[in-house]
Amino acid sequence: MTEKIKKSESEWQEQLSPEQYQVTRKAGTEPAFTGKYYKTKDRGMYTCVCCGEPLFSSDTKFDSGTGWPSFYKPVAEGVVAEHTDRSHGMARTEVRCARCEAHLGHVFPDGPRPTGMRYCMNSAALELKPEGEEKKK
Repeated sequence: MTEKIKKSESEWQEQLSPEQYQVTRKAGTEPAFTGKYYKTKDRGMYTCVCCGEPLFSSDTKFDSGTGWPSFYKPVAEGVVAEHTDRSHGMARTEVRCARCEAHLGHVFPDGPRPTGMRYCMNSAALELKPEGEEKKK
């Protein structure tokens, strides 16, 4: 397992843009249809904007019509952690980066085959590494 990353709030604020910080460290949500990746069809690996951990492959991305980038499964077992989120008067399943605990979005059981899951992620929490550049930091 990859080593966990812990930083102070001020270190995260220095590293991230205000929007990235609000989404990833304060569990915010970018407005629908505004994120840079919601309609991207570019091939590559979507990594955590905070720690660079590979999270989702473009091979599993699909157009959910929700206005956020959506994937039917993470790139590997254990790269994301799921928690019950009871904010906003409902129970949802929050998705966080298992390595640095960045808030990524939520997962819903209404996605396509083969998993039936929809990982609805915030563009601000992701960085797309183009195909062939996944290994570069």
